[in-house]
This record gives sequence, C-alpha cells and structure tokens, in this order.
Amino acid sequence: MIKSRTCILLMALIVVLPCLAVSPAALTPDQYRAELDHLLVLTDQLDQPGAPIPELINRLPSAWRVGTDRGTFEVSTEWLRDDLAELEHTYDQALVNKIRDRLTHQRSDLDAYQKSPNDISRQRAIITAILSRPEFQDLHGPTWIDRLQQRFIQFLIRLFGRAITSSIFSNVGKFFVYGLMLVALLALAYWVYRSIRTTAKVETILPGSLPVSAREWSMWLADAREAAQHGNWRDAIHLAYWAGISFLESQGVWRPDSARTPREYLRLMPTANQHRPVLAELTRKFELVWYAGQPADAQAFSQTLEELEKLGCH
Repeated sequence: MIKSRTCILLMALIVVLPCLAVSPAALTPDQYRAELDHLLVLTDQLDQPGAPIPELINRLPSAWRVGTDRGTFEVSTEWLRDDLAELEHTYDQALVNKIRDRLTHQRSDLDAYQKSPNDISRQRAIITAILSRPEFQDLHGPTWIDRLQQRFIQFLIRLFGRAITSSIFSNVGKFFVYGLMLVALLALAYWVYRSIRTTAKVETILPGSLPVSAREWSMWLADAREAAQHGNWRDAIHLAYWAGISFLESQGVWRPDSARTPREYLRLMPTANQHRPVLAELTRKFELVWYAGQPADAQAFSQTLEELEKLGCH
C-alpha cells in the first residue's frame, strides 16, 4: 500500500514539475540596459583585491531575454561566464579590458537597435527607376556557368593544396601536379585575357564621354561594315545605329549630349519629323540585338543599313 502511494506521488511530481518550470520573464530594453550598466560598474572592481567574481558568475543567467516591439531575442552570457572563470584563476588586465569593451558594445548595440530605422523608400524608388531603364535590362548576377567555374577552381585549389602538402607523393607525382597547376594557371590567364579583351572591345565601340556627333557618321558606318566583314553582326548593328544617331545629331535634330539613352534620342525626335518612324524602327532593331540578346545575322545588318539609307546615310 505504501509503495503504491509512493509511486502515485512520484508520477504526480513528474507531471507537475514541468508545469512549474516557467521560463523567466523577458526584460524590457531599459531593464536590459540597467543590467549592462550595473555589470560595467562591477567590472571596475575586477582589478582590486577580493574582486566579487564568484558573485558575478552566480547572478548571471544563462541568457538575457529582452522583449521589444519588434520581437523577443536572447543574448547569451556564456562568453562572460567563461571570461570571469578564467579571470578568477589568473588575473589578466587585457581580459578585463576585453570584458568592459564587449559590455560597452552590447549597450551600444541596444541603443542602435532602439533607434527608428531611416526611411529609404525615396532612395529605393530612385534606384528602381534607374534599374528599369533599357540599358540595365541585360544585367544579372552570376549565372550557373559562372558558379560552376568558381566551384571547379575551388576544387582544383583544394586538390592541389592537399597534393603539395602531402609527403607520400614521389617526385614524378609532384611534377605531374605542378604541370596540372601550370595548365590551370594558363587556362585562367587565357580566360582573364579574353574577358579583358571583350570588355575593352565593347568600350571602344561605345560613344564614351564625347557626343556621338564628335565622330562623323561615315566613320561609324565604316566601322560597322568592317565588323560585318568579320562576322561580328552584333557589333555591326551597334555601330550602324550610332552612325544614324551621329547623322541626325549633325543635322541639328537635337543638342549633343553623351549621357542620353536610345529611348531618350527617340523621344527628342519631333513627332512631325518624317524620319521619326525610321528612327523608331532602327532603335527597336538595335535594342533587340544589343540589350535583349536576340541573335544577329547578315539579314538583320542588311535591314539596319536599309533604315540608315531611309534616314539619308547614303
């Protein structure tokens, strides 16, 4: 009978005790700041004889729970317990300074967290408007090919690093590894060279800081035909477009300005101008090839030349 009562009592305790284990109430930001200020005052006594290190350790919770209007978060005190325990065995002024600095930083973080966030909606709207312009439509982050190349290079670095530091490879094996590293470096150098050359090539055909009409339209057209002879249809259409812009600009259709986009040139063309439909078609073909990435060929370049002739670029 006594054993059965004991078992019942134990089962009741097992059920009731978890219910009694209530998590400590969350501190308000002001209470959390007061805790940090109190600890900062106590740290001034750490470099004195009989420092209250055990009392500090005992009064610290495992973590501070701080409730704010944006949610509740926990700040661990494990680092402070470890530093105080180490300081209790061996005094270290650098460690005392470290404790003070970290408590000060936590207080600064709390002050910064409570500040109202800045309203950046206007800046965000300006950036969104800029990025929605046609010249930025072709921009994107790393493609899956770029990520694959990066992972392959990281794999080679890890592989070669392990091979070089290992002592079980023979001299022949090391020479083989060095040869692979040389091949990888040459391949990387070639890829960098191609990237720089492609970028430089694109930069040379762009108008730059000078107005388009600073270069005669016939020179733009000559470069376009030369690019077409080499099969670079995309560059050829690009250069032919700027030939048309240079021609119209030299005719006084608009005031020269190097900062304009193709759509801005089209908007400046008066509606009553007989060349506006031709410029609209020329702009459309150029944007499809240059910005939208549509494939270019000899037929597309021939059509672009026909539009130029309609403008008067004979």
